[in-house]
Parts: sequence; structure tokens; C-alpha cells
Amino acid sequence: MKQRVSIARSLANDPKVMLLDEPFAALDAMTRQVLQEQLVRIYEKHRKTIVFITHSIDEALLLSSRIMVMTARPGRIAQEIVNDLPHPRNADVQLSNRYMELKRTIWDSVQAEVMKSMEVETG
Repeated sequence: MKQRVSIARSLANDPKVMLLDEPFAALDAMTRQVLQEQLVRIYEKHRKTIVFITHSIDEALLLSSRIMVMTARPGRIAQEIVNDLPHPRNADVQLSNRYMELKRTIWDSVQAEVMKSMEVETG
């Protein structure tokens, strides 16, 4: 409920851009899914720009139109991926071939960034 109130509070100010930093991270899977679908409906209705930070590839694919894979320190954009999955999105899209293709692309990019950061740390 706190997450719903937080999102509603920010919408009440009618911002042009909303920044949501891991808003669903502490939620159980079912509640997370419900709130993700509600956020999609809010976006469809209000068309606000939302910068959504997440470590979940699945969450990024469900909620985004563009995905930025970041580097380790310092955080920079390593890759931009256009999410062309059809709208409106719900859990059913996760069964599509295109979803799996995008997920693999993102996974490969994230894994490459992790490997680079580990090489830097170990010298």
C-alpha cells in the first residue's frame, strides 16, 4: 500500500517526469505483478515520462519502452535497447519469442558489464 500511495502522491503534483528507483523491490511476486500492471495502466492514461530503475530484466521488459544497461562505477550507459513488445503489456507477453530474444540481449549485455567490472577489480 505504501508504494501505491507514493506513486499517487507523485502523480498528484502532475510532474512531467517521474523517477521510480526500485519501487517494487521489497514486494512479494504477486503484489509486484499487480502493481506493475497498475503502473502500465497509469502510464497509458497519463502518458508521463517515467524513469524506472530496476535490477529485474523481466520488470524492465514489462514496463519500459527503452532499456539502458549501465556500466559499473562510474555508472554510464553501456547499451540502449528499444523495447518493441506490443502494448498494453501484461504477464502473457513473457511467453512470446520476441520477449525471450530481448531478454537474452539484455542478459548478455549485463553479463558483459559484470565481467568487465570483475576484471577491473581483480586487476
